Amino acid sequence: MDQTLAGLIAASVAFVGTHFALSHPLRAPLVGMLGEKGFMGLYSVVALACLYWMGEAFKQASPVALGGSGVVGWLIASTLTLIAVILLFGSFRGNPALPAPGADKLAATREPSGVFVVTRHPMMWSFALWAVSHIVLWWSWRTNIVALAILVLALVGAHLQDRKKEALMGGAWASWEAKTSYWPRWGKLLSVGWILWLSAIVAWLALTWMHLQIAGIPAGAWRWF
Repeated sequence: MDQTLAGLIAASVAFVGTHFALSHPLRAPLVGMLGEKGFMGLYSVVALACLYWMGEAFKQASPVALGGSGVVGWLIASTLTLIAVILLFGSFRGNPALPAPGADKLAATREPSGVFVVTRHPMMWSFALWAVSHIVLWWSWRTNIVALAILVLALVGAHLQDRKKEALMGGAWASWEAKTSYWPRWGKLLSVGWILWLSAIVAWLALTWMHLQIAGIPAGAWRWF
């Protein structure tokens, strides 16, 4: 195996592995030792260090193209990334999974609306869709390695988050689980609200335009205009 790709795999495994370890089995003992703020500081440093390592490894890895999946691949990827932006934007409003005062009360009393009628893990699924969109393009091994790492982090992380919230919130999270779904209900995507759709489309156009400026590759609608 190309050594630069091996380095990228190592960095990706470290990024995903440390996230899981610090978020789950090591969280309680480290919070006991360092306190909540100390733990968050450690978590942030480790996450940023691994992310930096992965970014540098990506730059050094061989960019040899795999041939791509053509127009069909770009159409699928463009659709997936638009949906990803919708889910991401909607995940910041009234999300009981986010660390905030009153999250347990929110989980117990809130009725699903917006993106939460689609899935209770809209942020995680937005990352997963981003990952799948890049794998579908079949662009290069280095892109596939990073995308696969993000896919595992998002979907396994969402499952582990449910287990953690069940332990922390008890019946409140169980109530939220009963009203929502881990797996997306794609048929409800059109009911998340026209304002969210409109803002997501504008953001998607901006982000895909930035993709051309940063990566030198036209993406989304800019692939054809």
